[in-house]
Amino acid sequence: MAIRLIAGLGNPGSKYDKTRHNAGFWLVDELAKRFGGRFLPEKRFSGEACKVDIAGHVVWLLKPMTFMNRSGLSVKQLSAFFRIPVEEILIAHDELDIPPGVVRLKKGGGHGGHNGLRDIHAQMGKEYWRLRLGVGHPGDSSLVINYVLGTPSRSDEDQIMRGIDDVADQIELIVSGETQKAMNELHRSR
Repeated sequence: MAIRLIAGLGNPGSKYDKTRHNAGFWLVDELAKRFGGRFLPEKRFSGEACKVDIAGHVVWLLKPMTFMNRSGLSVKQLSAFFRIPVEEILIAHDELDIPPGVVRLKKGGGHGGHNGLRDIHAQMGKEYWRLRLGVGHPGDSSLVINYVLGTPSRSDEDQIMRGIDDVADQIELIVSGETQKAMNELHRSR
């Protein structure tokens, strides 16, 4: 099944631009750059959106501007407007349980305590695709909030951006529904 919507999760505002929690924004920004899209504010979708052509498929890129814990509202608004079923949605988000730069593609599953995914689950269910963008873990659960809302080290940022480049290199397979091939490539690297 083809992917028609790729939503990158993050928090709006310059205060959060460089934080680990905005890795999903970083991914869709890279895709917009590669495929000639330009994000514009879309009030009806509570976010910024653009339409791109990836491997002959029309794909919406979305950055919810609702703050992380309300991400589901924006995703639901755009998907409902364009009648995009949940199975044709890919959510890109930061993942604490994976080292920086490692990327995992999967369908369905739990939210793992991620507030953006928790809200999407509540709004739409869990049968969407997800790109888990590794940002590493601070080692102690009491440090998580400051960690994800903090700026990664230069080395970690470089690793995260390499992971995003890996995804962008495989996005044509993902969008075309060749997810197993894409997983083989993404899961083999690093």
